[in-house]
Amino acid sequence: MEVPENKTLAGFVLLGFSDTPHLLFLLFSVFLAAYSLCIAGNTLIFVLIVSQRHLRTPMYVLMGNLAFVDVFFTSIIIPRALYGLLSGDTHISTHDCFVQQFLFLAVGNMDSFLLAIMAFDRYSAICFPLHYLKIMSKRTCICLVASSWVLVCLHSTLYTVLTSSQLNCSWVIHHFFCDLPVIMQLACLGASDALQKVVFIEGPIVIFSPVLFILGSYILIIRAVLALHSAQGRWKTFSTCSSHLTMVILFYSTVIFMYFRPSSSYSPTNDRVISVVYSVIIPMLNPFIYSLRNKEVKAAVKQLFHIT
Repeated sequence: MEVPENKTLAGFVLLGFSDTPHLLFLLFSVFLAAYSLCIAGNTLIFVLIVSQRHLRTPMYVLMGNLAFVDVFFTSIIIPRALYGLLSGDTHISTHDCFVQQFLFLAVGNMDSFLLAIMAFDRYSAICFPLHYLKIMSKRTCICLVASSWVLVCLHSTLYTVLTSSQLNCSWVIHHFFCDLPVIMQLACLGASDALQKVVFIEGPIVIFSPVLFILGSYILIIRAVLALHSAQGRWKTFSTCSSHLTMVILFYSTVIFMYFRPSSSYSPTNDRVISVVYSVIIPMLNPFIYSLRNKEVKAAVKQLFHIT
């Protein structure tokens, strides 16, 4: 495909799921159902934490932030994908594409940082229970969340500037949204050298820092739990981390598989499936993971809806 003379007007073509026309209605139905559940579940969690005084502890405040981020994260991608599936319109302007990429990178990384902050919260609660509220004060939570937003926005700005300034030899995106790897693949030979250096130097620092922080927190948590004399006490203490640990495993297993593998192994079909998992399915599951494993959340739901 030839490079358009004016890329601002021409924009990109999102092929999405156009190679499976017989599945478009099914995909639209699945996306709409998953998106609706994601919005409903995460909004419910957010409303519960805002409305119920006893849920305004650091752990639940962070959970509310994660619910808000998950709604934002999914809404960056799914409405545009639903429109494309329903209308058959595969065009997206250059401006909209890079705005989507910026927001997706920023909010996706914020998800990661919130999981790291929540790991620190669990570490503080288990290892320093008497000083927990002092360590995880309101000011500490605000500073950690605000500084994370600043960092992820700077990270996203760097990648958006680099990708938007590179020379593209194709304008066809084999995906249903403007993701960084697929945008990089459009660059002419040698045009993305600077971007690739940034990806391999700066990228792992931002992405793996939360991972290492979470691992370090859980090593200390496990050491503290094993020091308890009662087996029942050990299980009860560690069970407070089960929801968070489940989310961490789901989120990072898909993200690492998607972004940290050789470029030769990229497959448009497989990448679309993985993208659906971490951008739609996991945000949809998060509220259920917390509500099903948390007695306080279940009690708050019953109280909100006056269920006896």
